[in-house]
Amino acid sequence: MSLPAGYSIRRATKSDYDGITSVLKVLTKVGNVKKEDFDSVVEHWDSVKIDGSHHMYNCTVITNEIGEVVATGSLIMERKVIHECGLVGHIEDIAVREDQQGKKLGLFLIQYLYKLAKESGCYKAILDCAEKNVGFYEKCGLQKAGVEMQIRFGR
Repeated sequence: MSLPAGYSIRRATKSDYDGITSVLKVLTKVGNVKKEDFDSVVEHWDSVKIDGSHHMYNCTVITNEIGEVVATGSLIMERKVIHECGLVGHIEDIAVREDQQGKKLGLFLIQYLYKLAKESGCYKAILDCAEKNVGFYEKCGLQKAGVEMQIRFGR
């Protein structure tokens, strides 16, 4: 599987502020994120490494032929005690700009993040999703494996 001609995938940078905050609105409430706050988050993502080589936070973007962010998603790696202190990858915040849906960008992004997780040594990759999105993620190769539970603290 490949991206449409002229599209590319890469790690997010500070210059992706407008694109990422816009695309994420397809997924959820983004709120008022100031540019300087976004920049601080990106700096944090870039500074935290696991085992000195792999980034813990891997926010990824797909851009179109004119450089606009059209999709985004993240892989966050967590060191566990279980599985011999193994790594688990958490796939988060998969979003595709509405006018770009149907081009299999979400599938490409998920597969890219799977590969990154596997190459980084994760023993599994997991994600939580709304019930309405289960079919999409099953098409991406994921299987139901439990129930998500949560408690919200404002925001």
